[in-house]
Amino acid sequence: MRAFARTNNNSNAMSSIFAFKASLIKLEQHGMNISVLGAAKSGMAAALLAKRLGHEVFLSEFRPSTDCSSEITVLDAAGIPWEMGGHSEKVFENCELIISSPGIKPSAPVLLQADHKGIPVISELEFASRHTSQPIIAVTGTNGKTTTTSLISYLLNRSGRTAIACGNIGTPLSAVVMDAPADTIFVVECSSYQLDRCVSFRPRVAIVLNITPDHLQYHGTVDNYASAKWKISQNQSLADTLILCDDDSGAASVPSSITASILRLSATHPVQQGMLMRDGALVFIDQHKEEFLMHQGELCLPGIHNVYNSMAAALAARVFEIRNEDIRDSLMSFSGVEHRLEPVRVIGGVEYVNDSKATNINATWYALQAYQRPIVLIAGGRGDNNEYSLLDALVQKNVRCIIAIGEEQEAIFQHFCAMVRCIKADDLSQAVRDASEQAEPDDVVLFSPACKSFDMFMNYEHRGEVFKEYVESLIEA
Repeated sequence: MRAFARTNNNSNAMSSIFAFKASLIKLEQHGMNISVLGAAKSGMAAALLAKRLGHEVFLSEFRPSTDCSSEITVLDAAGIPWEMGGHSEKVFENCELIISSPGIKPSAPVLLQADHKGIPVISELEFASRHTSQPIIAVTGTNGKTTTTSLISYLLNRSGRTAIACGNIGTPLSAVVMDAPADTIFVVECSSYQLDRCVSFRPRVAIVLNITPDHLQYHGTVDNYASAKWKISQNQSLADTLILCDDDSGAASVPSSITASILRLSATHPVQQGMLMRDGALVFIDQHKEEFLMHQGELCLPGIHNVYNSMAAALAARVFEIRNEDIRDSLMSFSGVEHRLEPVRVIGGVEYVNDSKATNINATWYALQAYQRPIVLIAGGRGDNNEYSLLDALVQKNVRCIIAIGEEQEAIFQHFCAMVRCIKADDLSQAVRDASEQAEPDDVVLFSPACKSFDMFMNYEHRGEVFKEYVESLIEA
């Protein structure tokens, strides 16, 4: 058994693994009867790819048909039968393989029933990766995945290679895997949900940025969450590369079963192979050989977390023999990703920053330490066993006022009200208005929720867009 194995594995789950391995052989030989669970981006992409490959496909979606009119149009055009409004027994009729969308919890009755029936269940990432021989750079971590994925893709393309950023970043691998140019490098952001149902996924380069408790409502335990993350490297060999942050205890604790060639990065101590930051300089390390790359101050992205993201991207680029000059130029010019420390507007000397992608405590910790100016923090949403005490030191040092919103409003208010001015806002619109009243010239109004978005918004992107709209409305008021 691999380290970090699920604590709740049972014989049915193990039999599913063996059934899956047997199904891989069949998958390469002829069409199968495949059921796809979920009609969001990854489910739709998987269904269309499976149909294109000659499989018999059935799609099942929990949402009602009234919410899926555009998806139904696409499915009908492709000749893919479907059901909406729940997962019925049709999912299992003559079914040989199930592709599950990442949002469906392992405890969902449809997945438990599949395990009981011995039907292998895989993720869209697993399915898509089996249909390309092009190299994959896979990026995971509790925080920093999207920025690092975007940065690597930007760096490779700017250096003359062909790269596509896909996966959890927005475009499923299934949507691009068949039509990409032959020399494409796929840079894939991998969530724990996607990796959880991977069995044979093998990237050429795997990156583990950090592993801290998150998504426990989905995975159940920290060990289950870590186990899912480490599946990014479980099939790698010495010919493949695993890049990890040695300053993060979760990422540094490599399971003994991992056999990839490891490159480590650190901003605090020496490493033998990889990259470090010493006296503000980013340096490649190959045993005792050192190569200076650039100074931290030359990075376009602020904050120590972006030092780690940049070092990970630089190491990935070196695996593909990108020149130091090209790496340096890209790290100096990359301006970041939407919803992650995204500058929105300066109004009356106050900078408004959209960090809606900060869906957990660690992400907000990094955001708070990225600014040397006073901060008016807007935080709140749906919690996931949030431990707000981890932010205490930074709040006391950097934060002028906290505006609390959402389901975690009371918890945030009660925790911080003794150390900093706190205000409760009914909604995000009111929070932006309150923040504008509390902020002084040269302050930062930082929207870094530290919580999930699902109490009030569809996702963090929707939440960030609404925040930006409210900021823009301050100008009109």
